[in-house]
Amino acid sequence: MSASRPRILFVTGRLAEPLVRRVVEEVSVAAEFDADVQVLGISVAALMHVDWVRRKLTLNETYDRVVLPGWCQGDLDVLSTQFGTRFELGPKDIRDLPATFGHEGNSADLSQYDIEILAEINHAPRSSDAEILSLARHYSDSGADVIDFGTVPGESWSRVGEVTRLMIEEGLRVSIDSFDRTEVEAAVTAGAELVLSCNSSNIDWAKHLEAELVVIPDDPLDLATLEPLIDTLSAFECRFRVDPIIEPIGFGFAASLARYFETRRRWPDVPVMMGIGNLTELTEVDSAGINMLLAGICQELRITSVLTTEVINWTRSAVQEFDLARRLVHHSITNQVLPKHVDSSLVMLRDSRLHEYGASALLEIAGSLSDPNFRIFVERGEIHVMNRDGYWRGTDAFELYDQLISTCDDLETSHTFYLGYELSKAVTALTLGKRYNQDQSLDWGFLTVPETSPHDRRRT
Repeated sequence: MSASRPRILFVTGRLAEPLVRRVVEEVSVAAEFDADVQVLGISVAALMHVDWVRRKLTLNETYDRVVLPGWCQGDLDVLSTQFGTRFELGPKDIRDLPATFGHEGNSADLSQYDIEILAEINHAPRSSDAEILSLARHYSDSGADVIDFGTVPGESWSRVGEVTRLMIEEGLRVSIDSFDRTEVEAAVTAGAELVLSCNSSNIDWAKHLEAELVVIPDDPLDLATLEPLIDTLSAFECRFRVDPIIEPIGFGFAASLARYFETRRRWPDVPVMMGIGNLTELTEVDSAGINMLLAGICQELRITSVLTTEVINWTRSAVQEFDLARRLVHHSITNQVLPKHVDSSLVMLRDSRLHEYGASALLEIAGSLSDPNFRIFVERGEIHVMNRDGYWRGTDAFELYDQLISTCDDLETSHTFYLGYELSKAVTALTLGKRYNQDQSLDWGFLTVPETSPHDRRRT
């Protein structure tokens, strides 16, 4: 063992010993620490309690920390005081140990991306300054690079310049989405750096703006209408990017997607933008998958900016979804690897993989329990609940509860509430095919809200 590397002891039971030794060996190499495994005289590690560990554990070496099975009950401070080293709980499933040490699979650098996100505030003139600023900050925190002011056609926003300056003072970049000359010029004067959009109807004055332009075809079905616009702006040495216009499904989506391929073929060096909100907002489906697919298309076609928004409820996290997607596709295409088993932040409805103890292990756990605390598992299409008084299994939480209280007639109110809360999570996991770990949050990808276990709450 190297004296300069951390030394960690992992404690387990006899049943899990082979798996624990294999996982610990793999993780210790990846995370660069020295590890020992000590097997205590118990078949099922989930049955350990701090008081029992205190009597059975012997430390013949000096360790930086000792990791106990995640199911171990009791106050860890008792052990830390007795043995003079830090004790902590590992994951409830040893196969989650790599994630605990930040080495789940091959770690990937997802800090790089080259697709810019414009996040639109729709109907901005009808919102207060405070509302605009709040949404702009939300978009920025979610990964947006530019805040786009969506104006109201047929109306003129007299305060656009003032609000643009407010955004600039907050350190935000701004674009203006309008064909109204007064609005556009006021916003650009105040610091807006991008104008959406430019075609033959406004190119005569737009080409003189001190801002980059988004050029759209006069007729989205005819890319030839882009050519004179590109030629004119190039002659004036204007900064611009083109947007061939993506159409919603049912209104020419496939043909419009083909136009992006053709745009890239005709103008290989011209920056291109895609308004992906036409799909995420107008397709009644969870938006994460759409964002991932569109990010892949954009990355392969070198479409370097997208316009999106979060108006309808199913897109309420669309900006962050695309931010995660653009990083993943950049990594995938740059390194020529599949966007699989790299990062699961966008896997929200179901989990990447499920772990099972198996029928024999659950029976052994159930047969070894000697305390009234309930253990809950979800696997093989059922919820499994057990304590010293019995082992119940089924798919209906209400039926399970009726069986429990008919046997365990001394349940306190707090225990009953706890059972209801955990069984609700278990039913959700069973319904969606998610992993369930008692006292832990269900995994909703980047939307996961960490959960403090009842034991940790009481200890705190």
